[in-house]
Amino acid sequence: MRFLFTCGGTAGHINPALAVAGAIKAAAPESEFLFIGAEGRMETDLIPRAGYEIRTVRITNIHRGFSVEDIKHNLATLRNVVTSTGEAKRIIREFRPDAAVGTGGYVCYPVLRAAHELGIPTAVHESNAVPGLTTKMLEGSMDAIMVGFEESRANYKHPERVVVTGTPVRAEFLNADKLAARRELGLPEDRPLVASVWGSLGAGHMNEIMTDFIVRACANPFFGVIHSAGKAGYEKMAAKLEEEKPGYAEHGMDVRAYIYDMPTVMAAADLVLCRAGASTLAELTAMGKPAVLVPSPNVTNNHQEKNARVLEAAGGAKVLLESEFTADSLLGLVSELLHHPGQLENMSGKMRSLGVPDATGRIAGMILGLAEKHAK
Repeated sequence: MRFLFTCGGTAGHINPALAVAGAIKAAAPESEFLFIGAEGRMETDLIPRAGYEIRTVRITNIHRGFSVEDIKHNLATLRNVVTSTGEAKRIIREFRPDAAVGTGGYVCYPVLRAAHELGIPTAVHESNAVPGLTTKMLEGSMDAIMVGFEESRANYKHPERVVVTGTPVRAEFLNADKLAARRELGLPEDRPLVASVWGSLGAGHMNEIMTDFIVRACANPFFGVIHSAGKAGYEKMAAKLEEEKPGYAEHGMDVRAYIYDMPTVMAAADLVLCRAGASTLAELTAMGKPAVLVPSPNVTNNHQEKNARVLEAAGGAKVLLESEFTADSLLGLVSELLHHPGQLENMSGKMRSLGVPDATGRIAGMILGLAEKHAK
């Protein structure tokens, strides 16, 4: 059987697709896979690294403003939708998939629309509690709609057709071992480690906060840090750190453009500092990792804070709003948590209790079912 996946823009859309593709490959090893992404976006890097072929179409996002520039941009996007739908149809006719699956990003709309119009069974998974524009636009034409949160079903016109599956997580997150991860990274087993991750594209404000955080932490470096600055912000942050604290890396402060070995880094960490995208939260709960969550203020319907508050209420995470803390106060909170391993252990258990460990398998099973019906 052949499976077409479409996703893009951020790792939060790409990693769930990779997780489901991996589960399908394990269940049906003779299957063939093809991904369709947007030109020039992160998927063109991450998907080939995972061993899958990717083709691209030209698609852009929607601006929600009403300025002349916003209107021009949106008119260009509408033209791109028409063009990319045609491009997707040509790719689909050539590949002849038995099912098409989308896991988020603007590229999902033209690709899944094209697949539906060609009679291919289609499915979409929405990780966030609040459905995005793409998912809303596709709702009426999908054979299966899957969501990560029970609360999100109420946001659809036909909630009875929506299946709550949880959010898929790659097997590497489920099978991670802390001591083995530390050995792989060459880290001491007894020194606390903080993983700092602010979205696959980075975050300028959080890079500034973490620059000051690392400089201050070097004064009493009882823990190490692995920080992902994002490819756009890495050089600026590294230069600033070298200026303010030459030799910061010697104190165990590892600043990277991107963390490609995320399951290993998260497994090794005692505490994770991060945004509250649904995919990240699914990974945290699967691993039982305590976290300090700083929801992005730049997302539709403030869905990251809504996601984060669920984990906070359960006792697995601390939530800080971006405008309400400094590097000093963040360092104080991190230091307090790391000095109380019993509290971290309790948070770990609370976090793990929120996980849906079989989400990937459930979604893969649904997709296999759609494909088997089509293949007969």
